Amino acid sequence: MDGANNGEPQNQKRDELTESLNDLFSSISTMIKSELQGTNNQLELLEKMNVRVAEEYKGYGDLASGLRVFVEQLKCKSGSFNEYVEQIDAIEKQVTEFEVVVSMLDKYVCLLESRVQSVYQTRLHPPPNN
Repeated sequence: MDGANNGEPQNQKRDELTESLNDLFSSISTMIKSELQGTNNQLELLEKMNVRVAEEYKGYGDLASGLRVFVEQLKCKSGSFNEYVEQIDAIEKQVTEFEVVVSMLDKYVCLLESRVQSVYQTRLHPPPNN
């Protein structure tokens, strides 16, 4: 019976060791599951963030496409204005030339006016003859 008694504490130690190892493995398993769940949660959050950013950038892409079309339309419109701009430039050049001619005529008219006044003054008030 001593052998049986001797085996019983050993079995009890084995049961305790087995139970401790089971607890250890359960705890490690729980810890790993928690770590994996945390990583999974982070990946899900990252996925949601990526979807949100993709939607926002899609909106930016649509806006950029709209702006590109608008710019092309403006280019077409401004191309048709080039003819008018050239005409306006030509008119401006002619006006500048006309202003020069008018200025010269104004000076000539002033000179003629002073000559006429001089002749008129001379006829109204002849110089005294000695």
